Amino acid sequence: MKSIAASPNNSLGYDQLRAVAWEDGHLKLIDQRRLPGSLEFLAIESAAAAAQAIRDMVVRGAPAIGITAAYAVVLAARTRYQDDSKNWTKRIQPDLNVLAAARPTAVNLHWAIARMRKIIESGIAGDPTAPLLFEAQALHDEDIAANKCMGALGAALIENNCGVLTHCNTGALATGGYGTALGVVRAGMARGCISHVYAGETRPWLQGARLTTWELAQEGIPVTLITDSAAAHLMQTGKVGWVIVGADRIAANGDVANKIGTYALALSARHHGLKFMVVAPTSTVDLATATGAEIVIEDRSEDEVLSFNGQRHTPPSVRAWNPAFDVTPAALIHALVTEKGVIEGPTHAKLSALMRS
Repeated sequence: MKSIAASPNNSLGYDQLRAVAWEDGHLKLIDQRRLPGSLEFLAIESAAAAAQAIRDMVVRGAPAIGITAAYAVVLAARTRYQDDSKNWTKRIQPDLNVLAAARPTAVNLHWAIARMRKIIESGIAGDPTAPLLFEAQALHDEDIAANKCMGALGAALIENNCGVLTHCNTGALATGGYGTALGVVRAGMARGCISHVYAGETRPWLQGARLTTWELAQEGIPVTLITDSAAAHLMQTGKVGWVIVGADRIAANGDVANKIGTYALALSARHHGLKFMVVAPTSTVDLATATGAEIVIEDRSEDEVLSFNGQRHTPPSVRAWNPAFDVTPAALIHALVTEKGVIEGPTHAKLSALMRS
């Protein structure tokens, strides 16, 4: 991976900001670990480097991870074909496996690799780079179009002059562009129905504090940062009417795996009579997983909790538990917004019908 520095640009619009891009024959990622202090890019030139970037949180967010993996397959195919044009389809299999193992919870990663694998297995004649790049770019373009559709659908559900609370980062940085939950925020601000956005900090990586506030500030959208533990009190004050989040995996019954802390927000929203919206493309739906109880939850390093900026802030004997995600039961979700439509009160039957449409 090669680092390319860039200066922060306050004129970036949501149609210009891209966490993932293909430029000059390689994959280019915004290094999200550096935000908001500096806007830097990494040039990714191999599937192994892409997998490492996914593991290390250079790129994060289920849709963005899937798009990154799709472009990484292009890199792998180009290399394997150049090395051995007759056996490249066999030699690329370890690359696909490395990418698939990069993070376990987000279903978009496996969905994107499966889609690229179909092209590989279709019998490409000659250099596979062009057809695989076409598919990866199509996947990327489809994600942006889906996000804009979901933004409009979700915003249409929100009453005028409404404050909203969001969690983690679900914007252009987490997707191909525009965003899922933040896409609804963008559309809602354009329609004039959202008056203010509250962003939870999202411990321990602080995606809300570092990334969501940065994205919204780029566009002049009014945002107030709160500590994660202040969310219930915020709801109690009556300053928000909706909680809007994304998803990393949606089970067949409508249970949703999302960034840790989402479940607590859903419980608190239900207690306070607020509405809870999940915004995610249908590529996030996993009909092969019956319920949220079957979703594999990624446990990350305890050092992310025990330390800050490389300095340990707990006694040496203390251990930490660091699940990256939790599961929100479908019964706590008022609206599930996808590019195919909106499900109010998601159930297995409703979700299955939507996926067949």
